[in-house]
Amino acid sequence: MGLTLRMWVASLLLLTHLLHGALCWGDDGHYAAVEGVAPATERLGPPLCWGDDGHYAVCKIAQGYFEEETVVAVKKLLPAYADGELAAVCSWPDEIKRLPQWKWTAALHFADTPDDKCYYDYSRDCPNDWCVTGAIFNYTNQLMSASKDSQSIVHYNLTEALMFLSHYMGDVHQPLHEGFLGDLGGNKVKVNWYNQETNLHRVWDDMIIESALEKYYNSSLSVMIHALQDKLKYGWSNDVWSWGSCQLNQTACPNPYASESIDLACKYAYRNATAGTTLGDYYFLSRLPVVEKRIAQGRRDSLGSDSKPNLFCETEARYRMKLRPIRPYCLFISMHVS
Repeated sequence: MGLTLRMWVASLLLLTHLLHGALCWGDDGHYAAVEGVAPATERLGPPLCWGDDGHYAVCKIAQGYFEEETVVAVKKLLPAYADGELAAVCSWPDEIKRLPQWKWTAALHFADTPDDKCYYDYSRDCPNDWCVTGAIFNYTNQLMSASKDSQSIVHYNLTEALMFLSHYMGDVHQPLHEGFLGDLGGNKVKVNWYNQETNLHRVWDDMIIESALEKYYNSSLSVMIHALQDKLKYGWSNDVWSWGSCQLNQTACPNPYASESIDLACKYAYRNATAGTTLGDYYFLSRLPVVEKRIAQGRRDSLGSDSKPNLFCETEARYRMKLRPIRPYCLFISMHVS
């Protein structure tokens, strides 16, 4: 399954990214305390995500772009209940992160910065490699190394790697998943979205998208998806070349995406959105283009050469391809960081 799996990793990083970012970037449950890891503060809360439909639609579209051999490889990794559909598992990391045996994954959905620091620094913002960018490096490496060496199968749960990677590639593109530590990525910034009380994180997770669906897309997710695909092909075609790619010695490059996210958070998400503010048409209409382009920027090439981050991970107990609660104990050694 070597080359085919490698083709799948490339396809996933390029295509899942395409629409995953804004349709369902997560919820403030992303900021739950992590067992064995000490985040700046506990971040517990009810689900605020766009929901399973967004994840399902994104991965359904991505899988539609796969070559037949790639589809076969993906189906071999999916749990039986998915019935061969990647879309059926794209919400899984959100669904399990509050369960006791999965609490350790909660901090892998974000990489916040110190207050008013509008730039991302891996060594500062991803302590012990335990954040969304570290997770993308980790799970990309697991899949890529397995594609080179069949013996890696005994070390990695590739089914879980597949499900985690497809989800985290979306999270890293939501600006407030790289927001400020002090307000928990906007979760503590209480605002009104028109006449509805909410918080800033939720506005960027789902309310901008929900309002756009109602106002411009006849409340149809499929209509919105087709419109974004048309913008990629026609409206943004002159810009796509400038969106960049990984350096030649990288298999994944989430750090630039995290840098872009905090920059956008400072310029757009936090601006004119202090606590108690009512956000209406001006905020919605001026931020929607940012959200839509952020979705589309995931189309850039996320694979470089055959080189890969140098990290090694062992799993507790034995390797099991079926979906089981396995807690990985990861030793990240000399990881390449862009």
